[in-house]
Amino acid sequence: MENLQAIKQRFGIIGNDVQLSRALEKAVRVSPTDISVLVTGESGVGKENIPKIIHQLSHRKHAKYIAVNCGAIPEGTIDSELFGHEKGAFTGASAARKGYFEVADGGTIFLDEVGELPLTTQVRLLRVLENGEFIKVGSSQVQKTNVRIVAATNLNMHQAIQKEKFREDLYYRLSTIEIHLPPLRERKEDIHLLFRKFASDFAQKYRMPTIRLDENATNLLLNYRFPGNIRQLRNIAEQISVVEENRLVTGEKISQYLPNNRGNLPALIDGNSNKSDFSTERDIMYKVLFDMRNDLNDLKKLTLDLMRSGNSEKVQEENHQLIEKIYQEKQADNYPVEVVQLPQHLNSKSDFDFAEDIEESENLSLQEKEIEMIKRSLDKNNGKRKLAAKELGISERTLYRKIKQYDL
Repeated sequence: MENLQAIKQRFGIIGNDVQLSRALEKAVRVSPTDISVLVTGESGVGKENIPKIIHQLSHRKHAKYIAVNCGAIPEGTIDSELFGHEKGAFTGASAARKGYFEVADGGTIFLDEVGELPLTTQVRLLRVLENGEFIKVGSSQVQKTNVRIVAATNLNMHQAIQKEKFREDLYYRLSTIEIHLPPLRERKEDIHLLFRKFASDFAQKYRMPTIRLDENATNLLLNYRFPGNIRQLRNIAEQISVVEENRLVTGEKISQYLPNNRGNLPALIDGNSNKSDFSTERDIMYKVLFDMRNDLNDLKKLTLDLMRSGNSEKVQEENHQLIEKIYQEKQADNYPVEVVQLPQHLNSKSDFDFAEDIEESENLSLQEKEIEMIKRSLDKNNGKRKLAAKELGISERTLYRKIKQYDL
């Protein structure tokens, strides 16, 4: 445990969280080997510290350490950056150039945001991992390199593999050892420690007294989700240190620096939506209901045509085509679909008596539900149309028109 504490002090890592300590222990244990390591975790959790620890504690510590941000290099030039190119290999290649894998021979390469690599580059990287070979762009000569690869990503790699954006074989070669760094919201006991460290650093940097938090401010900080993790916490500490004249920061003040401060509330959908969860679910329900109504109307028209014309073969063929179209549309929208075929012997008017009542009962049912929802929303909001319209997910003008239409 003393050894782990020394590692934290040496690399400036603050925190006593169990998950963080476990990640550091794995990094220390894997350092003496040449095993490939994949570091995972959200953006801003400090993934760049792990490859530095691995390199400095390995037998390669006196060789080169190169960090490459794969997401920042354009797709057209990334092969040249990583593997080098020969003179004249492409427009602008006026001289031969060594790539990072050639320059870092004997050392360590850190591939940050490795999930952003193009598929063609992933094939080249897989060859380096398998046998240490690569070919420069514009060359046919195979070259050897002896590098230790540590990669990092904030993507869900299993989803990327399913979407065919990342090669499965490359993932398993990179993640011989996987080290996961927890998000800041799962390290609540470390939040105040980190804030105090940042506040002290910025006080020295800007030559001013250190800011302090009162109890309310501390509680707000501990319950904030920190989507930007440690990077966001550091920025907040710097902003407050520079802007606030009063060095004791209250809860009211610090809440101004926490965007969309909602604490640790559960989220049913991605935070990118401006609508409430209930409005989104209601929109989906409306879409399903109205799609079902349109599909029933189309089927009803075909059935009535058959009843009137008596040309069963033609209408059955059209019916089959319509059902196939509906089935494909619902599959594309991820709706559960069950196709029910009508009996083949239906060809007389008496067999289609049910069709006469479809439109009336189905329209009445939807209309009754719509009226009931509008009434409930108006009652709930004490007759205030603006609030009712917002809750129903429609415009105030549309609500006013429906109130007049249904004489509510």
